[in-house]
Amino acid sequence: MDFTVALAQIKPKLGCVADNCLMVRQAVERGIDGKADLVVFPELALTGYFLKDLVPDVALRHDAPEIDILRELSRHISIVVGLVEASADYRFFNTALYLEGGELRHTHRKVYLPTYGLFDEQRYFARGEHFRAFDTRLGRMGLLICEDMWHLSAPYILAMDGATTLICLSSSPGRGVTEDDRLGSTIAWQKLTSTTAMFLNCRVLFCNRVGYEDGVSFWGGSEIVAPSGSVTSRARILEADFLVAGVDEGSLRRERIFSPMMRDESLSITMNELRRIERERGR
Repeated sequence: MDFTVALAQIKPKLGCVADNCLMVRQAVERGIDGKADLVVFPELALTGYFLKDLVPDVALRHDAPEIDILRELSRHISIVVGLVEASADYRFFNTALYLEGGELRHTHRKVYLPTYGLFDEQRYFARGEHFRAFDTRLGRMGLLICEDMWHLSAPYILAMDGATTLICLSSSPGRGVTEDDRLGSTIAWQKLTSTTAMFLNCRVLFCNRVGYEDGVSFWGGSEIVAPSGSVTSRARILEADFLVAGVDEGSLRRERIFSPMMRDESLSITMNELRRIERERGR
């Protein structure tokens, strides 16, 4: 079906859950006023990114009052938001929630936690263990969090599980400057989202944050990518933005007829070869 999505390219405050919840609530209400069907926020939108030892202090359980507020707002608009999740056994996850119709419909815990360069997530977070597509009133979807998308198997699994819309929440820092004054990280992400959409005949909704933390800049550039790999809408670079655009079911139908990659994909061959590789590595 056709639907309207809002990408809330916000600037979270590090460690300030109350302030960030207010910011998120205001953006959700803006989406409702703008007749959007879905609003998407960046990775760790409720907490900020470089949390380090603050992780236990900002973590929320599913029954937290802050989540209850979003659950109630989701009666009017579907919501995807990033946060630190606290489990019953006191583990902490970099998590994305999908809320809809007054309910928490899906939880994705980030699987691939970068721990290299300026990233140190494995020191503070437990890793997720699943990639699962799920049904919504807007079609079948899959959630990814930043580094997840750089592992080819992750979006592939979601697409093979029936997802036609991939939603990627990100806190991507700006790194590297090219000769034409473009950010290297911007170029890399734009190639990734386009290629992923094209290979898997899926829409990609990419929501990145902006602002600074510990001297690190986050570059924004949130975008909506059609199943053909073409960008239909893109937010501003290095500035907060609220991108609202339509998602066209017809473009998905056309691309899957014109370039039926998913129709021809052989899950059985893939599984057989992966099992073979696993057996050979175990020898």
